[in-house]
Order: sequence, then C-alpha cells, then structure tokens
Amino acid sequence: MSKTLISELVLRDGHQSTIATRMRTQDMLPICAKLDSIDFWSLEAWGGATFDACVRFLKEDPWERLKTLRKALPNSRLQMLLRGQNLLGYRHYSDDVVRAFVSKSANNGVDVFRIFDAMNDMRNLRVSIDAVKKSGKHAEGCISYTTSPVHDIPQFVNMACELEALGCDTLCIKDMGGLLTPYATFELVTALRAAVGIPIHLHSHSTSGLSSMCFLKAVEAGATMLDTCNSSFGEGASHSSTESIVAALRGTEYDTGLDLGALQEVTAYFTEVRKKYWQFESAFTGVDTRVLVNHVPGGMISNLSNQLKELDALHRMDEVLDEIPRVREDMGYPPLVTPTSQIVGTQAVLNVLTGQRYKSVTNEVKNYLLGHYGKASGKINEQVRKDAVGDDVVITCRPADLLEDEMLKLQAESETFALSEEDVLTYAMFPDLGKTFLQERNANTLKPEQLLAKETATASTERFAPNEFNVTLHGETFHIKLTGSGHHRETQRPYYVSVDGISEEVIVETLNEIEVSGNNGGGQKKSSSGASTSSSSRSRPTHQGCVTTAMSGVIVEVKTKVGDQVKAGDSLLVIEAMKMENEIQAPLSGVVISVHVKKGDGVAPDETLVEIEKT
Repeated sequence: MSKTLISELVLRDGHQSTIATRMRTQDMLPICAKLDSIDFWSLEAWGGATFDACVRFLKEDPWERLKTLRKALPNSRLQMLLRGQNLLGYRHYSDDVVRAFVSKSANNGVDVFRIFDAMNDMRNLRVSIDAVKKSGKHAEGCISYTTSPVHDIPQFVNMACELEALGCDTLCIKDMGGLLTPYATFELVTALRAAVGIPIHLHSHSTSGLSSMCFLKAVEAGATMLDTCNSSFGEGASHSSTESIVAALRGTEYDTGLDLGALQEVTAYFTEVRKKYWQFESAFTGVDTRVLVNHVPGGMISNLSNQLKELDALHRMDEVLDEIPRVREDMGYPPLVTPTSQIVGTQAVLNVLTGQRYKSVTNEVKNYLLGHYGKASGKINEQVRKDAVGDDVVITCRPADLLEDEMLKLQAESETFALSEEDVLTYAMFPDLGKTFLQERNANTLKPEQLLAKETATASTERFAPNEFNVTLHGETFHIKLTGSGHHRETQRPYYVSVDGISEEVIVETLNEIEVSGNNGGGQKKSSSGASTSSSSRSRPTHQGCVTTAMSGVIVEVKTKVGDQVKAGDSLLVIEAMKMENEIQAPLSGVVISVHVKKGDGVAPDETLVEIEKT
C-alpha cells in the first residue's frame, strides 16, 4: 500500500481563506492536544499572511504564537509558508535577513518550510532553501501553478528539476487559485514523477469546485502528500475537507490511516469557534467558477472582499474581478500568489475606483515593472511600463544582488523598542507597523522600571501607550482603535474611535467619557453635545488644486510642505492601502498652500489632504 500523507491547514490557510486570517491563538490552543494526536504528516500553523495579521489586526506577537503552538503540539511537524526572498513581507530582503529569519523560525519551532516565489523565479529561492538545509529542517520547494499563454508542463518540469537540484526534500504543486482540472493534474503529476525522485505534495484550493477530483487523480498519478483543511474552515475559497478526503481514500491503496472520529472532534470545536468571527466572513464562501477566468486565489478573495467592504465598495467586486485578468496580462501573466496577487489586485481596485486605468499606480507595481521582484514569465505591456516608470532602468539580475546586508542597520534602527532578534525581524517585515506594534506591546507588558531602563540605555525620552484594543462583549470581540489629537489643556478634544475598521469622531470633555458600543459595525458616535459628527474634520475638495486619495488608508510619508513649488505629477504623499503603497501626485502645477495630514494619519476618499494654488 502507498499511504497518502495529509497536511492539515486549519491553523493557517483555512482561516486565511475564509475569515481573512483573523483567528486568534487563544482559539487554537484548546484543540491542539487533539490535533497533535491525529498523526497528520504536518500541521501548517505559521507564515503566509498570519504574521502580517497578527501584527496589523490581532495585536499578537507572531513569534509568541509560534513558540506557544510549538509547546502545544510537541508531536507534530509544524509547517510554515515562506515567500522566498520576500519572506513574510512585501519586498525583497537582503540575504543576511533571509538567513536570520529562517534560523529564528527554525529555532522557535518550524520543522517544514514550504518555499515559493510568486514569479517562479528560481533565483529568488536559492538562499532560503540553503538556509533551511543548514538549519537541519525540511525544505519543500514550490511550483506556483497557474495557466496562461506562457505557462506549460515542460516549464513546470524544468522548475521541479531545479528545485530538486537545490536540495529540496519534497516538491509542492501550489495551486493557490484552484485552477487545476482533474486530467491536467494527472498529466502534470505523471510528468513530474518521471522527472524527479522527491515526493510530490499537492496543494489546491476548492474555489472552482475541482480540488477533490484533482486529489484523486494526483494520488493515482503518484503524488503521496495532500493538503486538506478541516471542514469547519474547508471548501469554497479554502481547501477540500480533510474528513471527505480521508473517507474517499479509506480502504484503498491510498488510505490515509487517519481516524474519522478524531477528526469530527476537531470539526465540532472549530465550527463553534468560527461563529465568533462572523464579521470577517468572506462574501464568497462557496464555489466560484469565475476563478477559472480571473485566477484570484482563495487567500486573496477573502481579504479582497474584506478590504472592499472597508472601502464601502464591495458592490464593485465584479468590476474588480473583471479587471484583474487585464492587469495580469499587462504585467506578463504572473501567478497570482502573495505578493503578486496583492500587487495585481490592488492595482485592479485602483483602476476601478479611480475610473481610469493606471491613473494611479502603486509603488509595488512600479518596482515590479522595473524587475525588482524578478523576471516575469511573459511579455510586459511596454506602454504601461513607460507610463508608470518612464525611462527608469529595468534590472535583469537577481533583485537581492542589489541589496547590501541589512541586519546591522535594522538592529540600530530598532534599538529603542526591539527586545530580541525576533523583534528586529518583525520590524524588518513591517517597519512602521512593526515599530508601533512593538512600542505598544512594550508599554503593555514591561514594568515601568524596565521601560525606564530601556529608555536610559538608548537615550530615548519617548513614551508609548497602546491605542488599539480587542474588547470582548457577550462572547463577541470588537477591534477598537483610538486616534486623534488635541492639547491636554483644551476643554474639548477630538478623538477618533474605530470599531472593526469603521471610524467616527468623538468630541469629549475627557478621555474617560468615550463610550464604545458594538452593533454590527460600530454604530454612530455622538459628540458631547449629542449631535452626530462626521468621520473627519478635513474639508471636502472644492477646486482642482485639492489633492485627494482614491482609497482609504494610512499616510506613510509626506513629501511636501507649505510653500513648495510643485509640478503636475510630482509625488506629494505616500499612502498605504490594502497593504500596498501608493503615491499621491499633484493634479496641477503651483504652490502648496496647505498640508492637512501627517505621517500615521488615517485618510479617506473625498477629503482634502493637500491644497495647491495654481500658478
């Protein structure tokens, strides 16, 4: 018999694909003992979008999550998803950062590193694979599967041979979009089986409704490892249900040997847990055969849905899904997987919301077009490239070859708030977001004398207090964020209270008078006078020189000041929206007469951010 090995994804990709990666560690721990006893080949529990979500949304230390799960799952292989030279961020990192990140991940409990590159550029995988092998851990190299005029089986076979030559222990076919069909699967696995000697692992989302059939054809063709997700978070944009696949193969030569009764205990637990996260449920939970055209992967669809909801633009999802294939073609048919899925998806959203294709182009798209993510599989639309980056030089080398070592610089920059090398790496992944998270964590967890000692040692006089909280009321958790400003001597001060991403202004006599209640979206807040207030004190645009943004986001850089002479098209601001950075440009030439934002401010469409007087 050829036993089929199962990797269970409920702790990572399952909830990434269904509830926008929002499951908290505390909701994983009670069932860990049962998961640990079932004899899965591996439990995917870290990496992918979980690192970002922990820091950005859940206010959990991702490294603490890994350590905690390692202790709770002593008998299981813990698996993570690693984006090669991108690690868990959205840019390429220097080789010393890659090696440090892999080493720390291995030391803290990762056994299996599934390593992929969104461009399928093998040059971007070499350092991370080498680092995994030097750590004595299991390296699983990935083919990011996609279909297009420039992708075919011989190309995937060549990739597999390269991955085996690089020292990978197993080979994963990563079908993040659910694009495989049963007979295409059989043909691909048969070709790979003939070309490489390492075991083949199939990962396929259920978005198109085909993954279970693909699994059956895969094992018949020689694949020995399958990714499945417990049915409580399975199917749809997620993966074929573990219980269903176990039942389908039972009694055959491909029997998994797993206990259906034990799996049902896991199902019962997570079915109840999922109810707590109803506000993050994707509107696209069932079979969606549009993926066969738009190629949007499971993990992307739930996050895209949530992000459009926050922009009050969920009703435009169909327009975005229609635009994604066009943007993908312009960019040379990259596989849609992080970070290219975010790069293409965010640009598609911008094209739709601005009403003009490439009127606004994210910095990540510009870097992609310049070759900073690697070599595109197909031909890039040269007109789009010229419009976006002009005559800037396109690189042809491995992107990381242009990067100097970064660890010493990162350690120096984070000295005042990083308490460990893991903290330095968190800062490396998300500099502004990570810095704020670590400062707030320290304020929450360190004793006053420890904070004082840290400040004295680093000659820092900055003090930080948390301004984001998770509040649980009657079993339902709300994410509360306070922002705002005002002098402490003022009688009335403005604060902005955000409940699950919906923000309103509150004018209060003192901070103690802020009252927050949750009612499926935060409700409307009242000022101290009892009147409803708007979400921002910034004025609406009234003339051509008013600079606005197409999407809600956070200001990460202000590049202009009052009195500056600017030309039409000059970059004035950089805003982070949907995890991508977007430059806001001057609509006309003139003099900057006012700037209404600063770094860290949250902004929304139809607000005047900068004013220019035409000259």
